[in-house]
Amino acid sequence: MTDTLDVAAVQFEARALSGPEDFAAQVDAALDAAAGARLVVFPELMTTGFGTLAAGWRGRDLAAYFAEVAEHTDLYLEVFGAAARARDQVVLAGSHLVAAPGGFLNVAHLFHPDGRVVRHEKTLLFPAERQWRSIEGERLTTAEVDGVTVGFATCYEAEIPEVTTALARRGAEVLLVPSATFTEAGFHRVRHCAAARCIENQVYAVHASTFSTGLEPLVQTWARSSVLGPCDAGFPPDGILAEAKENVPDVITARLDLALLQENRRSGAAPTVLDRARRADLFASWG
Repeated sequence: MTDTLDVAAVQFEARALSGPEDFAAQVDAALDAAAGARLVVFPELMTTGFGTLAAGWRGRDLAAYFAEVAEHTDLYLEVFGAAARARDQVVLAGSHLVAAPGGFLNVAHLFHPDGRVVRHEKTLLFPAERQWRSIEGERLTTAEVDGVTVGFATCYEAEIPEVTTALARRGAEVLLVPSATFTEAGFHRVRHCAAARCIENQVYAVHASTFSTGLEPLVQTWARSSVLGPCDAGFPPDGILAEAKENVPDVITARLDLALLQENRRSGAAPTVLDRARRADLFASWG
């Protein structure tokens, strides 16, 4: 296992596209800015611009619009698969809507340079997602990046403590939190919850968010990507290792010190992981 992991969080603009090559150029520009990072994290629903490739897209309802987005899954897989191989980077390509029986799955894809792809189907949908005929996945997901265990917590999943508690118990040291939020309040819910998950599980989180300025029929989304850790000795006092500017294209990078994280779990001022396990019987008795 590596002692450090260099990561990047991409703040990606969902916008009208002139063609498939326009999307590929957006991705390339972000990855150019993330050069040097071993793991690059793009945000949730970063491919919503695909819906603008259809004629008459402005007049479509949400379900029809997202059906068009799902039609471009092959393009999405091709762009990111090629990028991971060419750049020798591990890339979480945010999430993309994939057609499934009965609707769409919101699927995060982690692309490895050797061609492997790890999929995570979002298990907890924000209520608005159901308007798009989205359906929920049934499995939590972890993966390995250079011997470091990462766990997937897509947007609303980060707001549910049980999700990241289960991931941490499976060994996750870094949470991958791609998000897309319609309001500033929604953004802060995800951001504050990701920060809380870092404290209660003594982990890092890479929170990458999508922004747009009203890509009708979609609503505006709000973003400020960040890389977060515990609030304890050796980490920034506020737990923020890096932070993007609000609602502009941006890429931020940080070096995650895994040895420091393990030391924090052994001797940190707030031994939350140990104390949660130590008082598990008490919590269970109040269930």
